[in-house]
Amino acid sequence: VALGLYFPRKEYLENVYLDEPAGMPLLRIHALKDSDEEVAHFHLCQNLIISRARSHENNWFQIREKKGLLYLSQSLDREDFNLLSVGNWMPLSKVMLYVFLSSHPFQEKECDSATRTTVFLSLINATAPACSSLTARQLCFTEMDLSFHIKENKPPGIFHQLQLPSVHHLCQNLSISYKLLAAEGVPFRYNESTTGVQVTQSLDREERERYELIAKCTVREGFREMQVEVPFLVNVLDEDDSPPFLPNGTDTADAVVEFNRKEGTVLSTLTVYDADTTPIYPLESSRKKYTGTIITDDPWISETFRVEHIFDEIHFNPNGSQVRGTRHEY
Repeated sequence: VALGLYFPRKEYLENVYLDEPAGMPLLRIHALKDSDEEVAHFHLCQNLIISRARSHENNWFQIREKKGLLYLSQSLDREDFNLLSVGNWMPLSKVMLYVFLSSHPFQEKECDSATRTTVFLSLINATAPACSSLTARQLCFTEMDLSFHIKENKPPGIFHQLQLPSVHHLCQNLSISYKLLAAEGVPFRYNESTTGVQVTQSLDREERERYELIAKCTVREGFREMQVEVPFLVNVLDEDDSPPFLPNGTDTADAVVEFNRKEGTVLSTLTVYDADTTPIYPLESSRKKYTGTIITDDPWISETFRVEHIFDEIHFNPNGSQVRGTRHEY
């Protein structure tokens, strides 16, 4: 079943200051494809959510439908801030909005069913600080962890942009450049001209389920140079695409039953490995996935013997990387 386009992040964070101009770019959101022919369309459907109990019509933020660029559609002034904060004594107010995703242009009614991600905006009761007063960390990266999840067996695509649209817009006297530091042969590429990071091939979770890279940023101002490095993590999400397997290829086990065995005596064991899934909780969900049955027409056998099923998480080591799986013992 094609599940369609998806977001490589569950949530995004960004700061918004008072009196930033209309048209100011805030955040670039990306989507990855389930199949090559899909085209991503982004949409903001609902009101701003100020707190769990309150929401307000969104008059300030808009998103470019084909590019995923979230921007200010009108400047946020102090009156707006007071309206959107719990009280005007607060130094900042957090609001939340949902970005929806579809493979075709949006109809308003689709907003409830479509794929979505959450954007948390910190509205700060002050004008934007001067670029010269910001640290290299603030100029290069937001407060978000650079942590992404990419589904296995899906087409390649761009899933993040390192350059911050708002900083790029406001701090044009600074030179800010990036590099993605990674081991040879990892399936990710950084494009210097767009600052986009791309997954270059479909991934296989059973080969590797986590990639740990480093994003390095260099800020130059005149003769001054500052550098900062942060972790850049990609987790590969599983698809149930690998059958369970038997360690020695044998799917039967002999059992010798002697007289006077005590109840609970283990007569025989059979082990099955599954590299594809890890134990999930509640445990009954994992247990239901595989069942052990004694096939017999003899009611005495059915009453006298039973199959017990225990399982635990184990690690496989393909190509030197660690991948989680499950060992089932019957």
